[in-house]
This record gives sequence, structure tokens and C-alpha cells, in this order.
Amino acid sequence: MSSITLTQEQVSLYHKQGYIIVKSFCTKPEIEKLYTTAINDNAMRNNALDLNDQSGKKTKLSLWFTPGNDVFGYLTRSEKMVAAVQLLLGNDAKVCHYHSKLMQKEPKVGGAWEWHQDYGYWYKNQFMFPDQLISVMVALTPANKENGCLQVIKDSHKIGRVNHGFAGEQVGADMQMVNNALKTMELVYAELEPGDALFFHSNLLHRSEANLSDHPRWSIISCYSLQSNLAYNETSTAWKTPVDVIPDEAILHWDAASLSNADFLKKENDPALKETGWEQEVNQ
Repeated sequence: MSSITLTQEQVSLYHKQGYIIVKSFCTKPEIEKLYTTAINDNAMRNNALDLNDQSGKKTKLSLWFTPGNDVFGYLTRSEKMVAAVQLLLGNDAKVCHYHSKLMQKEPKVGGAWEWHQDYGYWYKNQFMFPDQLISVMVALTPANKENGCLQVIKDSHKIGRVNHGFAGEQVGADMQMVNNALKTMELVYAELEPGDALFFHSNLLHRSEANLSDHPRWSIISCYSLQSNLAYNETSTAWKTPVDVIPDEAILHWDAASLSNADFLKKENDPALKETGWEQEVNQ
């Protein structure tokens, strides 16, 4: 059985404010193994995408779709992860893994992420039901104000999807609506210790500052959908394939393959980075 079980209070809080933080979701040995793999596995570096923010600073990420038999696949397929996602999405449909990404914000040079909703990206993949999409960020290093931790606008998932346009090479939310949200709702700095997990709704407005500190900020973000959700412009098949759930102990104790076998996203294949016409409607 999973050692992590969400309470009904946590589930209710997720629906109320659009996110929850679960402390020590991963153990220290699990995080050490994940972070060591992230640094040493060449597949991560070879498949990293550089995305410029509006100032030209770069944020690196490596994104893959199918969770495999590597240590990150074991985390995304773990019983504790899938059970938590199932509880928060609250539907009888099976949990599917849409994609995971390793976020790599290096000291002094790691760029910002502009205000956005994840569904601002995934709308272009034509997912039908944003309430059936969720992101889970697990901190591999400390995440704090100094190194550009995630900022969220509490309750902003209740706004629904706002218009998005390009902000640098990223997709950013209409700043008029963001500013309205900031005047109406609470800005929260989601500071995390290694192993803490942030679960957040696909329509929660969030951003992060550039990393101007002397310390890296690395995290793994796994995104999930329910099999009852439909995507009409998504070429991968992971989004509609139920997760093959495995015991939590796999993260530490099972033999792990290299990430070189993963189906990484290529920048030119991402629909979210292509013009569709409606981007011009927003105010940046």
C-alpha cells in the first residue's frame, strides 16, 4: 500500500483554492536518486528545450510523454502519485499520464516563466475538460523566493480559461485578467523543500521569477488527465493510456533504465508554440 494518503480536508482544499502542498511526498533517499539521475543521465541534457522569457533569459526543460521503466517513470507510475491524482480529480475514469517534464533553472541564468495557466497551453491540444487535468510538481532542490519558486494566485482556477498569447517563446496569459486576479485574490509563493509536492489545477494562474540566486532550482512536473477527457489535437497516445501503476518501492529498489528510451518532445512539434490566430487577442 502507498504510504501517502490524502485526507478529505486536502481534497476539499484543492477544489477550494486550486492547489495543495503535500510535505515530504517523496523521501530524502528518493529525491537523492531522482536528482542524481537528472544530473547524470545524458538523455536529459540532449533533449532539453530552451525557452526564452520576455527578457531573453532561458529556462531549460526536458519533456516526455510515456512513463517508462526509468526512475522518473517509476515516480509518475507510483501508487502514491496515481492514488493522489485519482482522489483529486474525483472521477471513476482511469488516470492517464499526459507528460512529465524536468525543469532546470540554473543559478543566475535560469529564466522566468510568465503568468499562465497550464490549460492555456493545453487548449491548443484541444483537451475538452480542464477539470480532468492536473499537474504535480515535486521539488528536487529547495524552491524559495530567492531562486524563483512558483507563485500561484489562490482560487484563480475558478476564473476559467483566460486568453493566452506569446510572451517571448512562452505562452502567457492576458495581463489584464492576471492583474484583475491579483487585485481580487491572494498571491502565494509556493516555497518547497526537496520532496514536497505541489498539486495544482490546470486553470490555476501561476508564474515563477528568474533564478538570480547562487543555487539551482530543479523540479519534476508530471501532468495527468483522466481517460474520459478527450484531446483532438494531440499526437501522443499517453494521454489516453491508463497508467500502469507500480508499488512506491520501485523508485528506490527496482532496476531503472536510462531515459534515453523516452519519447521526448521536440520543440518544433509542440502545438502550444505555434500560431493559431487567437493569440493576437490578448494584452501582454
